[in-house]
Amino acid sequence: MAISDERPRPADAILGAQIRAARMSRQTSLRALSRALGVSPATISQIENGNTGLSVVRLGRIAEALNLDVSHILAIDVDPVNPKLPLAPPSPRPPAQPRSAVEPTGSDWRTYAPLNFDPVLQAALDEFVAIGYHGANMRSIAARCGLSVAGIYHHYTSKQQMLVTLLEYAMTDLHQRSEAARDEGRSPVERFSLLIENLTLYHTHRRELGFVGASEMRSFDAENRITIADKRSVQQRMIDVEVEAAVREGRFRADHPYEASRAVVTMCTALPTWWRPDGPLSPEQVAEHYVGFALDLMRCASSEERPVRVSEDR
Repeated sequence: MAISDERPRPADAILGAQIRAARMSRQTSLRALSRALGVSPATISQIENGNTGLSVVRLGRIAEALNLDVSHILAIDVDPVNPKLPLAPPSPRPPAQPRSAVEPTGSDWRTYAPLNFDPVLQAALDEFVAIGYHGANMRSIAARCGLSVAGIYHHYTSKQQMLVTLLEYAMTDLHQRSEAARDEGRSPVERFSLLIENLTLYHTHRRELGFVGASEMRSFDAENRITIADKRSVQQRMIDVEVEAAVREGRFRADHPYEASRAVVTMCTALPTWWRPDGPLSPEQVAEHYVGFALDLMRCASSEERPVRVSEDR
């Protein structure tokens, strides 16, 4: 980036001071911000001193690197006479609430309505599925939903927030459906079977969310990774409880029930990697098969213990 010999324009000086204040409020060094943006520290220094103009795209990237909304940076109050000194230290706002128009529900756990995410979140989901979290960027997501990069920042502070929003929705929805499915069972074997049916249905009907959840755990920052991993552990534990009860009652005779339980769950969560809506099996048919596979793996004591549910597609 070329450094101009002209005197800084007032607008550039004020924006530079706002960026400096935002960076300091996030306790981010100039060098750390420059690394995140892939530019030299001198470039960031020139921006903060108002010695160079700033494009909307670069402002958006700075906000993303600081995990802030662009509007938050622009709202920082600085002294127009001495813009290097903010009038008041900025306090980060809580992240903007996602504008998803759909709430997870488990009242009818076998029924799946189309997702009704807001356009930005749907575009992010489509982009993550198509090219992965690290391949996607704010510009490509903006292009997919027909908004400007700056426009996206009115809804989400960063790409990370979009990923977290998607996975929190998925885990909440799955958990509610799992509870509803489990509550229909009258024995450990039946509850186990219903939980596996539900897990299979979710990873076919919601295969895009399932695919992102399975492939992008490495993309979360440390705190968010722990949060999502904890939610997954709760889901696994629901199944483990029924397996343990069935083993105690002598209905499951697997030599290694703990490992078998995880194998069954992994089998279900891998469905988004191969199942397709235009394939030969419907979600309900796959679920019927997978319940049978799971009971075989658990060495279910008697065929009489196996819940029978005829697929609606037959």
